[in-house]
Amino acid sequence: MTAAASSSTVPPETLEQLLLQMCRIRSFETRAGALFDEGLIHGPVHSYAGMEAIAVGVCSSLGPDDLITSSHRGHGHCLAKGLDPARMMAEILGRVDGYCRGHGGSMHITAIDSGMLGADAIVAGSSAIAVGAAHGLRLQGRDAVTVCFFGDGAANQGILHEAFNLAAVLDAAVVFVCENNQWAISTPIASVVRVDDIAVRAAGYGFPGVPVDGNDVLAVRDAAGEAVERARSGAGPTLIEAKSYRIEPHSAARKTDLRSPAELDEWRARDPILRFTRYLVDEAGLAPSRVEELEAQAGREIDDAVEAALASPKPTPGDELEHVYAPAAYRAILMDGTGQVGAVAWPWTTLKPADFSFPADPNAFQLGTKTISQADVDALALGALPGGFQGMVVTGPDSKVYALALRPLLPDETE
Repeated sequence: MTAAASSSTVPPETLEQLLLQMCRIRSFETRAGALFDEGLIHGPVHSYAGMEAIAVGVCSSLGPDDLITSSHRGHGHCLAKGLDPARMMAEILGRVDGYCRGHGGSMHITAIDSGMLGADAIVAGSSAIAVGAAHGLRLQGRDAVTVCFFGDGAANQGILHEAFNLAAVLDAAVVFVCENNQWAISTPIASVVRVDDIAVRAAGYGFPGVPVDGNDVLAVRDAAGEAVERARSGAGPTLIEAKSYRIEPHSAARKTDLRSPAELDEWRARDPILRFTRYLVDEAGLAPSRVEELEAQAGREIDDAVEAALASPKPTPGDELEHVYAPAAYRAILMDGTGQVGAVAWPWTTLKPADFSFPADPNAFQLGTKTISQADVDALALGALPGGFQGMVVTGPDSKVYALALRPLLPDETE
């Protein structure tokens, strides 16, 4: 399937939007790489450059209520699903205006309200999540579809095959998209798979497997449209293998590259944006000046996103536990080796390192505004805690170990 074979049914404005979206992803990745090199991004950044046609082709076939799961190389998926590039860049930069308030970073962007169930740094980790989400949608009576993006490096992971099998048994409304970019970090896919097409593995689970040129955005869009419609109709899953190539190293932190210059040159010549641009100008009648306008628009949008993200404040020290635990009221008890010394009720969501301080008297333990005197606090044997309590240990300025035990408030207790 080629772009020329399928474009006659795609409106001109949609063709422009496909190009704009691909350019938007490329600009985003270029700026993210530059920010990493400037030391402004902490943690790895995995570029999606060269693979834009996959995310854009697939997500252009989805509706607003459809869901996606992603991988460590997920910026393109997020942008193609419609996430705000400013909030994405803020997240990658570790700022509070990010989708996860700067706690997730590049590999863990999550935006439930936008249908993005989360990027997952565990290889193939989101495949089971996607099947569960798809099945849950059916139990709710909804006709939405879930797309699971994963790389060729995930193709041999056990959890992926469990997900394939369960999806088949449940007729789950899930579309598996294998982004075969030929290399799993430094391992060529041909050295670990003995079939030409990963897509053929779907037959073993009883659903279709479709190989597609992952650098042809319209071919991907066509394949995804058929798979999404199949899933939405209740006919079950499909595996799409989109063959593409990442034109950047595995991550921004890994500058070494085992791929040969000749191989890189070959795939750069098949760059999906350049390829689609040539087609739009030569065969679809798009003016070169309009292509330049769309490229410039994408660049401006990402420049504005970076500016907004850099203006966003960093998280406040002490917010590390925010959203880690479900909100609940706990009873806090200071204990020593002989038993309970004092007790206060305290909302778990407010328990932060800053809440624990030691006044001038090293024998007085201060919890927020509550001070509990302690004549001689010894190390607590955590295994001796009363029923329902969990222990937390802090060290005072006198180098002694102070122990705090927590348990949820009982129904008849008050804060």
